[in-house]
Amino acid sequence: MRFRELLHGCEYINLPSPPFNSPLSKGGYRGVKGGQGWWDLDISGVAYDSRKVKEGYLFVAITGERYDGHDFIKDAIKRGAVAIVGEKDSPIPLYIRVKDSRKALACIANNYYGMPSEALTLIGITGTNGKTTTTYILKSILESWGKEVGLIGTIQYMIKDRVYPALHTTPESLEFQGLLKDMLLSGCTYVISEVSSHALALYRVDRAIFNVALFTNFTRDHLDFHKTMEDYFRVKKRLFIELLDKDGIAIINLDDPYGKRLISSLIAFNPSQGILTYGIESGADIMAGDIDNSSGGLNFKISFRGRSYDISSQLIGLPNVYNIMSAVAVSISLEVPWQVILEGLVKTGNITGRFEKVEIGQEFLCIIDYAHTEDALERLISTAREFILTPHPPLTKGGHRGGRVITVFGCGGDRDRGKRPAMGAVATRLSDFVIVTSDNPRSEEPTDIIKDIESGAVRKNYLIEPDRGEAIRKAVGMAGDGDVILIAGKGHEDYQDIKGVRYRFNDRDVIEEAIKYRMQDTRCGMQD
Repeated sequence: MRFRELLHGCEYINLPSPPFNSPLSKGGYRGVKGGQGWWDLDISGVAYDSRKVKEGYLFVAITGERYDGHDFIKDAIKRGAVAIVGEKDSPIPLYIRVKDSRKALACIANNYYGMPSEALTLIGITGTNGKTTTTYILKSILESWGKEVGLIGTIQYMIKDRVYPALHTTPESLEFQGLLKDMLLSGCTYVISEVSSHALALYRVDRAIFNVALFTNFTRDHLDFHKTMEDYFRVKKRLFIELLDKDGIAIINLDDPYGKRLISSLIAFNPSQGILTYGIESGADIMAGDIDNSSGGLNFKISFRGRSYDISSQLIGLPNVYNIMSAVAVSISLEVPWQVILEGLVKTGNITGRFEKVEIGQEFLCIIDYAHTEDALERLISTAREFILTPHPPLTKGGHRGGRVITVFGCGGDRDRGKRPAMGAVATRLSDFVIVTSDNPRSEEPTDIIKDIESGAVRKNYLIEPDRGEAIRKAVGMAGDGDVILIAGKGHEDYQDIKGVRYRFNDRDVIEEAIKYRMQDTRCGMQD
C-alpha cells in the first residue's frame, strides 16, 4: 500500500519536508528507486510490536502499561522498518510525528485493511457486566436468521464457527481491524463485538463504524486504570457519542441510573439519534414481567409496542433476564422477525463461565461465574438465593440444614484495590458461608489481597484458604443436600496468573474432580 493511502485522514504534527528520497533500511539508508517520492513509498505491512516488523513495514511506536514503543524504534529499523510513526521528536529521516500514536494506529489500521466496518453491520456492546453473555445470545439469534456472524469477545474470537483465543476482550486496533477484514472475507455480514472501557480509552475501535451500540449497565470496576467513576463513564460514552453512526441505534438499559444519564447525553449531542430502551422497573420500550426463575431455566414475558411474547431460555438468574432483553432489543433494531428471535433464544445454551451449572449427579447445585465486581457478586448470590425453595429444609447428614449459599471468591492482584473490601462485605452479608481465596494475584502476595477483602467482612461467617483449588475442595466437602456453591471471579479462565507466570487452572475441572471424589467416597462409605 502507498504511504499516502496509509496515512489518509490521519492527524499528524509534521511530515518530512519534500523532496525526500532516503527511507530507512537495514544497514542505514538507501535511495528510493526511480526518483520515487516518500509519499509514494510502498509499505508492505504495519506493526506496533518491533518483534513483528518485517522488510518494508511501517512501525508505530505506542506507549503501553509496561513498555514504550519509542524505545524499540532502532530494533524496528534493524528488522526492516522503512518508516516510523511516533509521538516524540526524532532525527530519523522518515519519521512522522503525531499527536497520539494510538489514534494514528487506529487510523492507519483502518486504511491498511480497507475500512472493513463500512461493509459490515457492526454491533458494539459495552457495560460493566453482561457483555459476554449478550454476545452469545445475539449470535444465536442472528444465526437462526440465517446470517454469517463474527464475534469478538472476552472468551474467544469467532469467525463463523472458527474459534481463536482472545488475548484481550477487545484487541488493539491493528488486530481489531484485521479481524473485521478476515470476517468480511469469510462471508460474515454481521459482527458482534464486546467493547471494553480499556479499548475505548486506548482508541482500539476508533475509525470503525458501529451500526448498533448497546449499554448493559455501569458499576464500579477498573478504577486502577480509570481512577474515577466519572472518567470510567466518560470513556464508555465514547462508543455512543463518537463511534456510533449518526443513523445507527443506541440500545440502553433504562433501569440503570447511568443509562438515563447516557440518554440525556445522546439527546443533547444528536437529538435525532435512534434510541431503544429496555428494563424491568421503568417504563422502557421493551419490558420484562412474570419472571419465573429456577435452576432449570428462565420463563418470562417481554412486552413491546402493545404485544407480549413468551420467553423461554436455558439460562438462569435475573441478570440473564437483562441480557436476554438487551439481545432482543438489538435484534428488534435490526428488524429480525420475532419468531426467529424466540427460536434463537431457545437455542442459546449455557455459556462458559457465565452462571454455568456443574451437574454430575450431586445433591447440591454448583455454579461457576465470572463475577469480579461488587455488583456482579451481589447479583450472583441474590440469584442463587432464589433456587433455595424451602425456608426450613431438613437436617443433612452433616448436621446442618440444607439450603445454604456457600461462596468461594478472591480478587485480582494489580487491580482496583478499593473494590476488595466492598466485595468482602457483599459476600459475607449475603452468603451463609464464604471461603476467601486467590483469584489472579499477579505480582501481589495473595495474603495481602485477602487481608483487603477481609477488612470489609460484616460477619464472621468465613474462612481463609489462599490455595484456590483447596478452597473449592473445602466448599464441596462441606456442602449439604440443597446447598448452592458459587465459585466466582474467574469464570471461563483456564489459568492463574502468579508472579508473571500463567499456571494451568480451571475452576470447572477442580470442582468436578472434587464432586466425583466425594461421591465415590460416599459410595464406599455406604458399602462399608
